[in-house]
Amino acid sequence: MFANRRLERKVDALHVKLDLIMAQLGIEAPAVARPPAVPHVPRGDGMVEVDALLRQGKKIHAIKRYRELTGCGLKEAKDAVERRYP
Repeated sequence: MFANRRLERKVDALHVKLDLIMAQLGIEAPAVARPPAVPHVPRGDGMVEVDALLRQGKKIHAIKRYRELTGCGLKEAKDAVERRYP
């Protein structure tokens, strides 16, 4: 699952680079709507594990586990974990 998220982020980065190249060359891209990337919010066992780590005072481990579950970046994971337990 984590490898899939990483691959999706790489593909999104390539899309951005390709768009920049096409703009530089003056090539119009066909109108195709891409949905914005929405990070997966884990439910069930995944969040139970994150909550358990937070209760044990292992905030860094909870952030790391959240990142593994969602594939999101460090800042997003940190913010999400801190929202759960301020």
